[in-house]
Amino acid sequence: MTDIRAFSERLMPPYSGQVQVAESPTYRALTIDGEVWEIQYVNRSHVRVATLTSADIDKYAANPDLLENDNSDEKLVQLLQFLSHAQLPFDGKDHYEYWLLDAADQSPLALIFSCTEASQMEKFPARAEWTALPAAVMPVDKTELEIADQLPPVNYRVERMVAERAGTNPRAAWFNRHEQQTMAFPPLMIKEDWNDPAEGDLCQRYLQRQAPRLLMLQGLEQNDRQRLEACCKPQALEVARFYSLYPDIIDNDLIKALRVEAKLRAASGLPGHSSVQNRRDGVLYI
Repeated sequence: MTDIRAFSERLMPPYSGQVQVAESPTYRALTIDGEVWEIQYVNRSHVRVATLTSADIDKYAANPDLLENDNSDEKLVQLLQFLSHAQLPFDGKDHYEYWLLDAADQSPLALIFSCTEASQMEKFPARAEWTALPAAVMPVDKTELEIADQLPPVNYRVERMVAERAGTNPRAAWFNRHEQQTMAFPPLMIKEDWNDPAEGDLCQRYLQRQAPRLLMLQGLEQNDRQRLEACCKPQALEVARFYSLYPDIIDNDLIKALRVEAKLRAASGLPGHSSVQNRRDGVLYI
């Protein structure tokens, strides 16, 4: 199985999680939650072969004869056997980063895109534009005043204030994080220091709502990971979905309690469980 390459990279734009990838010269497998994997052909526009749960993978890896005849070739079996023993998350390899720059000092303002190979940089359209995760995917609660004033979603307003901070002639630049260790890059991929308290509040509400996905980031400082974990208390379902891809957990008791809460909610049939757990998130088409 030495020809299987395993890595992870941020799924963006906009950032929606850390996708795990395992690929051989023939097949590749992707997941955003460690539970549902999509198996695709390599070099055939990534045509889907199958969508499998982790339990399915274990079953077929142990008993390849259970695969349908057209899917039972040796290369696919090797990939499934690799996945059945894989330890998640895989190491992040997307150290080429395309950042929107702050108009005030040309420092990194918000991460637009990342990739694993230098050759991929030229394929990404050079748009100096950052996008927020849409409200349809990640709704952020509004205050009563915002509802009364019929204000747009928090996501959209954060997107607009980032664009305004980038200036009327926005610029973006590529960075190789392996070579530029001394630069100050925002750990949560967007600057958090805003002169206007209202803008600072919007930024924090957006990041706090995104916390279950941000915890998938690799290389976070302990204090950043700890504050994100504390923000996850209202998002038990998303924590239960993504926790297996967290590279580290500071407050194990909290994360365990949220997972238990998610199981109880699932067992009671509360609305929202199936829609959250079954989201495809676009990861299967990258």
